[in-house]
Amino acid sequence: MKNERENPSEIEGEQALFVVNLAPKQMFGEISNGMLVDIGYADGIIPVLSQSEKNVPNGTRVG
Repeated sequence: MKNERENPSEIEGEQALFVVNLAPKQMFGEISNGMLVDIGYADGIIPVLSQSEKNVPNGTRVG
């Protein structure tokens, strides 16, 4: 998503949904342990973060 935004800093500090039960993988010189969930990419629009309606503690699990 960083490369798809004119100003990537606009999403710094925002909470977003991640899938983190993935095997670690080397990507762009760093180890990735999860996948950011975004909306719109497949439809050809600038992706937006999938966010909860309220702030929740970081690391909260779905269940």
